[in-house]
Amino acid sequence: MSSKDGKSQPEKHTTHSLVKQVETKAQLKLKAKRHKNPGVWFGLGMMGVIGWSVAVPTFLGVSLGIWIDKNYDGQRSWTLALLLAGLAIGCFTAWGWVNKEHQAIHNQNDNNSTDEED
Repeated sequence: MSSKDGKSQPEKHTTHSLVKQVETKAQLKLKAKRHKNPGVWFGLGMMGVIGWSVAVPTFLGVSLGIWIDKNYDGQRSWTLALLLAGLAIGCFTAWGWVNKEHQAIHNQNDNNSTDEED
């Protein structure tokens, strides 16, 4: 079962399969170089950003509340009210950061799947 060029059919099929495997691996390596995944430090940094985005407004609310309570007499605790307000603002800020990163990840995944189809 030889073809005109002297190679048998199984050898031709094996060569084509090997070329296809090498080509696929090369494309994966090139894609990995272009799109580096964020590492552990990125995740820890993101946790830090989220933590600070909650802690800072909460601390500012408590500080302002203590100052108001010391300087102005009243029946209500401004410290508690502004603690809750600062916490709410911080949580909304953190939610905004997380949502922004979530959208960025999904946009990147959509772009990667489009690249694979090309």
